[in-house]
Amino acid sequence: MPLLSGAALSLAYPGWNLEVMVWAWLLPLLFLLWPVARPGTEGRRRPFLWGYLAGVAFWVPNLSWLRHSSRVRAGARDGTWCGWEAELLGVAAVVGLALYCALYFGVWAWFVARFARPDARLLATGTWQASTLHSLRCALMAAAAWAGLEWVRSFLLFSGFGWNGLGVGLHQNAVLMQVADVVGVMGLSFLPVFVVCAAWNAVTRVVWVYRGEGTCRSRLDFTLAMVLLLGVAGYGMMRLVPKAEADLVTVRTVLVQPNVAQVDAWSGALGPQVYKRLHDFTRLYAEARDGVSHTDLVIWPESALPVHLHGLPEAVNGLPGHPDFFNDLLGAGDYSLLTGTEIYETPRVGHVSAVLFRGGYEQRQEYHKVHLVPFGEYLPYRNVPPFSFLQGVLQGDFQPGVATEPLRLAKPEVDLIPMICFEDTVGRLVRRFVRPGPQILVNITNDGWFLDSVETEVHLANAKFRAVELRRPMVRAANTGVSCFIDSNGQVKSRLDAPETGNTFIEGCLPGEVKVPKVGEMTLYARYGDVFSAGCLLLALGAGVTGSRSQRSTLKESRA
Repeated sequence: MPLLSGAALSLAYPGWNLEVMVWAWLLPLLFLLWPVARPGTEGRRRPFLWGYLAGVAFWVPNLSWLRHSSRVRAGARDGTWCGWEAELLGVAAVVGLALYCALYFGVWAWFVARFARPDARLLATGTWQASTLHSLRCALMAAAAWAGLEWVRSFLLFSGFGWNGLGVGLHQNAVLMQVADVVGVMGLSFLPVFVVCAAWNAVTRVVWVYRGEGTCRSRLDFTLAMVLLLGVAGYGMMRLVPKAEADLVTVRTVLVQPNVAQVDAWSGALGPQVYKRLHDFTRLYAEARDGVSHTDLVIWPESALPVHLHGLPEAVNGLPGHPDFFNDLLGAGDYSLLTGTEIYETPRVGHVSAVLFRGGYEQRQEYHKVHLVPFGEYLPYRNVPPFSFLQGVLQGDFQPGVATEPLRLAKPEVDLIPMICFEDTVGRLVRRFVRPGPQILVNITNDGWFLDSVETEVHLANAKFRAVELRRPMVRAANTGVSCFIDSNGQVKSRLDAPETGNTFIEGCLPGEVKVPKVGEMTLYARYGDVFSAGCLLLALGAGVTGSRSQRSTLKESRA
């Protein structure tokens, strides 16, 4: 049963995108945790184990793309075998992270079995008022615990891992996902758990009545759950109403996708070709014609430059000097250029950065990535075993930035909220850039670490919720895809792919217009962040403390 639950939930995410599983996966697990039969201890025997097994069954296939990161380090270009060491290290990364993330499933199952488990007899034989309130309380506690634990997972241990919460499984549902601007994507996870738990309690009554042992036929708890669902849907439909064109600023944008394999980027063998590719793609769209530039902003992805920003003061070995390269390119038209690169303050102190140029090489703004990827961009506890054993795999460390100021686009006057790599999946960080004026969320990323796996679609599914939470349009320039334009409702308006096959792992450019609200809405999420999910955690903890005291009091009375 728990393995079935976890496997079913994994089908709700990219690769399958079966949204119905968001609503159905929990039923086999509830069969164990909240048994419909007579009151007993069935659901309390091994609740943590049941939940943990469900978590493992979900996370292992859900994170299978992670194995390619170590394989790429070994020179892999596709799925062919690349040696025992790299293959085993990749599997270890998948299994290790899956075993950790599954702990949250186990804790949730233990909590709902001990503190939120409904009394089947009270549901089926109590008064309709008592039965309804009892059902709603249990469903509320279960949903609150889930949302609260997702919030904890998003920041605990090595800066957290908040990917693929239950709410992300609704990434294709344009209506329901709109409430994320109030409660965040982790708050959205509350909804399916609450609805399914209330439905399970209604089923419990039906079973007892069918057996002739139940007298309560109330369905008010399930009705209220449906009212909540319809309320969220109604809010979503209201938010999807288009804005008037007069209230929008148009930014003509071009996304460049070089599609450079990570192995080639490291070797440097294709350096001259990459510079030429970036140069030609940019001039194709940004060069002024008859004295007029038809592009406002060109965006290159993370690590687009084969050599870090200050690494080529002059031309050498067929590589152009950066000052001359950018001065020539930016002199071709009246536009701005955003690119990802590394910037080194000293030979050993470097940043993963985004740089916005306008007019020339010296006229630039810089942003240093704040949220670094552990074991990718830095090694936690570098000198402490067992982490120190990985120093041979990860040679250097980048330093995190500290500033969360937007970059300023001069023409038109619009703020760019820079997000490098996985920063577009961290809502608590991105909201710190929000200001009341016109703003665009800009993600530059290099997902080439994961070859042509489903990771690019998984990354996109998680990223879309930043546009909804903050009500800002988003553009994503990715080295190997998915490069796309996303509106402020989280809907992909256009993406770079092959017309016939839909393949996104291609080289090319994607031009488009970004419609930016002149007055940037300060959503509840932008103002208060994950306060709903944090409140859910406090509610669950309060219920746990109260339940423990009640159980101890009952035990003392029975002994007396």
